[in-house]
Parts: sequence; C-alpha cells; structure tokens
Amino acid sequence: MENQEIKVQVNHLTKRFGDLLVLNDISFNIKKGEFVCIVGPTGCGKTTFLNLLTRLIDPTEGEILIDGEPADPKKHSISFVFQEPSAFPWLTAQQNIEYGLRIKKKSSEEIAAQSEKIIGLLGLEKYRNAYPHEMSVSMEQRVVIGRAFALNPDLLLMDEPYGQMDIKMRYYLEDEVIRLWQATGSTVLFITHNLEEATYLAERVLILSNKPANIKANINVDLPRPRKVSDPEFIKIRKEITDMIKWW
Repeated sequence: MENQEIKVQVNHLTKRFGDLLVLNDISFNIKKGEFVCIVGPTGCGKTTFLNLLTRLIDPTEGEILIDGEPADPKKHSISFVFQEPSAFPWLTAQQNIEYGLRIKKKSSEEIAAQSEKIIGLLGLEKYRNAYPHEMSVSMEQRVVIGRAFALNPDLLLMDEPYGQMDIKMRYYLEDEVIRLWQATGSTVLFITHNLEEATYLAERVLILSNKPANIKANINVDLPRPRKVSDPEFIKIRKEITDMIKWW
C-alpha cells in the first residue's frame, strides 16, 4: 500500500450550519484502490460528511481533492449506495447495472463486457431479466451495489448499505462487496455503525468523535482475507475500535 498514489485528499474539512459546528477540521487521504470504513457515534455528522463528499452541500472551510483536483461530480465519477435499495423499478437487473455506463456513453462492447463481469461476480445470471418488484430486498441491494461498481468510479461511497439486513445476509453481502472491490480495484469509503462490519471489510478504519466531529483515530486492519470473526486478532482490533467510541 505504501507506494500507492493518493486518490482522495480531504484537507481541513469544516462544516457549520449557522452557529452549529458539525465537522471540525477533518483531514485524511485515501489511496487508490483502498477500502476505508468510517465509524463514529450516532449523530456525529457522518451523513453531513457524506453529503460534502458527494458535493450535495459545500464545506464552510477546507477542500476535497480527487486526483489532485477539486472534487466535481461533472468531472469525477462518484458513485454512492444508500441504506434503502434504490434500483430503478422500470428496469431489469441487467438494465440497472448498465444504467450508469449508458449515461456515461460507453461503447456497447464496454457496456456488455462490464455488465457481464458484474452479473457473474454477483451470481445474478438467472435474475438478469427480473425487475426489482420480483426480487427480495437483499437481491435488489446487490443489483444497486453492482450498478455502482460497474462504473469503476473514482470514489465509491457506501452509507450503511446493509442496515436493514439480518446478520447472515449481511455477511453474505459483505463477502460480495469484497469480491467486487478486489475485481474492480475501486476506491471505497464505507460508512457504518457496525464495528464488526468495519473490522471485517476495511483495510483502514477512521473513527469520528462526537460533534463537532473530527478524526479521533486511524486504525489499520492488517488481517488476511477471508477474515474470521472468531480470529483472536480480529477480536483484538474490533475491541480496540469499540473502546475508542463512546456512545454518549
């Protein structure tokens, strides 16, 4: 990882809403192809942070750079996956996965190759012609995640995408995300409340403090994959993260 180039730079990011300081001087880098999780107490400003990264709102101070240039959705490909499944109901699974590629006016060969790759990685061959109303919630979320990865985005933001799922389904979907990430080389920033999930997924975990939020700690998760939640090293890192978060 050490020699990899910096993909995303967040420099002195600060956000106030009137007198309320939500984010206070946040700075960090994400390397190209890195999988970073952000955790923090409830209400610490994680969603505000995400809205700044997607440029839905502007920072009060500071900047976000992608490849050394100010983040700009017109120039950079920033994909996101939210907690609620958001497949387009009028499109099939395959059409949903191809949607962003068509918007970007990719060639028909590239669209076909990329959608086949994603469908294969997600095991969606039998469901390619199914519509969202014919799918379970977890299946629909797989399609949404596939659509996001299909674009090979500069930055993929994931905001608690498995918040609604039961534990068994979460592990299954987490393994799929790791497979997609490894196959596409995407740079991923994943926000979660679930500390076990963060330890399972991330190469690095950033811990936000209570409001006004700043980065309290930066923890490397140097564990081989596939990871085992019963592994003593896994439990040790998860406990280290847990001990740093005060939920009040």
